[in-house]
Amino acid sequence: MLQSTRSLWRFGQTVLGIIFRHPITGTSIIPILPDGRIVLIRRSDNGRWSLPGGMVDWGEDVKSAAHRELMEETGLDIVKIRRLVGVYSSPDRDPRIHSICIVVEAEVQGEMEIQDKLEVMEIQAFPFSSLPLPQMSHDHGQQLQDYLNGLTTLA
Repeated sequence: MLQSTRSLWRFGQTVLGIIFRHPITGTSIIPILPDGRIVLIRRSDNGRWSLPGGMVDWGEDVKSAAHRELMEETGLDIVKIRRLVGVYSSPDRDPRIHSICIVVEAEVQGEMEIQDKLEVMEIQAFPFSSLPLPQMSHDHGQQLQDYLNGLTTLA
């Protein structure tokens, strides 16, 4: 009986380790309005500017998550995903958890309106010349800089 209990415990530890010791997948969107401005959100948790985005839900693909997250945070619709900007996976890129972020550039349309008032305190469209790069949350300043430099990054 004791051997069976130990085996079950080891199995449980292995399963929990697999579930909780793997990075979470998320997405960031670089939303480009028809006039060429980039839409950013100001996060409620740290007051910093950020790209819209979030975690991919169970049973959801990255493209669907990008559409959902952009709508939830900005009220905007994705017209077309233009390109993959990069995959960012540094263990310390997000102070909350180890996450892998897939960043895409997208043409967007609609009216900017905060949908999730718990996460977002402000939405603003910026011309390329006045992006708040040094004050960005997480590694979003690097993501935007890579985008502006025309890079596709694996970091």
